[in-house]
Amino acid sequence: MPTMTDTATRFREFKMPDVGEGLTEAEILKWYVQPGDTVTDGQAVCEVETAKAAVELPIPFDGVVHELRFPEGTTVDVGQVIISVDVAPGSGDAPAAAPAAAAAPEPEAEAEPEGRQPVLVGYGVSQSSTKRRARKPAEAAGAQGGSPAAAAVQAELNGHTPAPAPAPAPVAEGPAAGSAAALGERPLAKPPVRKLAKDLGVDLALVVPTGKDGVITREDVHAAAAPAPAEAPAPAAPVAPVAEPVVQPQPVAVAGEGARETRIPVKGVRKATAAAMVGSAFSAPHVTEFVTVDVTRTMKLVDELKQDKEMAGVRVNPLLLIAKALLVAIKRNPDVNATWDEANQEIVQKHYVNLGIAAATPRGLIVPNIKDAHAKTLPQLAASLGELVTTAREGKTTPAAMQNGTVTITNVGVFGVDTGTPILNSGESAILAVGAIKLQPWVHKGKVKPRQVTTLALSFDHRLVDGELGSKVLADVAAILEQPKRLMTWA
Repeated sequence: MPTMTDTATRFREFKMPDVGEGLTEAEILKWYVQPGDTVTDGQAVCEVETAKAAVELPIPFDGVVHELRFPEGTTVDVGQVIISVDVAPGSGDAPAAAPAAAAAPEPEAEAEPEGRQPVLVGYGVSQSSTKRRARKPAEAAGAQGGSPAAAAVQAELNGHTPAPAPAPAPVAEGPAAGSAAALGERPLAKPPVRKLAKDLGVDLALVVPTGKDGVITREDVHAAAAPAPAEAPAPAAPVAPVAEPVVQPQPVAVAGEGARETRIPVKGVRKATAAAMVGSAFSAPHVTEFVTVDVTRTMKLVDELKQDKEMAGVRVNPLLLIAKALLVAIKRNPDVNATWDEANQEIVQKHYVNLGIAAATPRGLIVPNIKDAHAKTLPQLAASLGELVTTAREGKTTPAAMQNGTVTITNVGVFGVDTGTPILNSGESAILAVGAIKLQPWVHKGKVKPRQVTTLALSFDHRLVDGELGSKVLADVAAILEQPKRLMTWA
């Protein structure tokens, strides 16, 4: 039996770090390891979503995973222990993990592939320091009992064999017998099945499981998503009061035909974006100017650059030349590249350009930026743009990539939109919106001809960018796109 000192030395705890600048919490999206798995220094053990991005967390030491403190989907405060690791697994018997009853009750474990049983988590965590989702009425009612499968997992983790659980009492009304809601427990399903249910708008609590040990399968979700007969709509589940005072909204969807609402919790990137946009819109006086420009020559240059050997291996598109045009315009009008310091009542001029590119992702709008974009050659700028877009689409953009931006471009033209009034990214003084490039009739050399035309919109902070400066920047961008040879003469 190890002593207290041995145990303290042997088991190391990894706390939720501040993976961004001043973040206070993060949601655990996915665990990559389970108790008993061997981990090495630098190995990613989980993916978390902060208010800015989804990132992977590497463990800072070697050992064997002892326990996971929180399940997937839990929002954890920075500084809370999320995993403990046995750094000396061969030195004797490990102490048993504290029973789940030591903290607030957690949902039963989900079945994992390849026969591995995940640990029931939530040991020894103060309720006041962790935000948990509100349990569904069926979960609250079933917290005292639970399914035989869940009881077997709990008993196995506690080191003993459970007595056979009594069969659940028949349900007179409500969901179909065999469903998670009828059994009064959290539905058992693998993460991919949960995602499928969310995408299809299916409430897992209403699904009748057919898998082993009551696990909901993909086929069960598809069956539940199928339209119900009009003459026999599924009865609504009875509503019961929720006992837990601390709630975190979860998506609510009604399966089958007749679904009228879906509720999506505002958290993570979407929550941060909403707060930043509201703060920006009501703190910085926005002014937006528009210009419509003939970009036919720019589009021809794009086609030529695609064949240039110096641009081999990088993506060449109109956004690349628009970004370069904005960088040249900023060089000609450097006062636009600044920020307003309200606390010190100062205008802070930036002698570098971290060019933000607004990107729509499944988790919401993010604005990563290209560091020191002003110093990059055209091939380097193209490579940076390609990497930025790819990383954003994969959901791997780091918080650091979204910090310290100075000016932003948002390309609404990819959605077929002509223009818009963009809201400034927090802490920046200007944002350029690029509309769709369309073939339109245009007066060219005294004759009406079909030309490639687009509309640009520049929003700026009127506290430090007046109408003259804003107009010069927008006019310079338009002039370069109309005559792209100015990229050389003006740069």
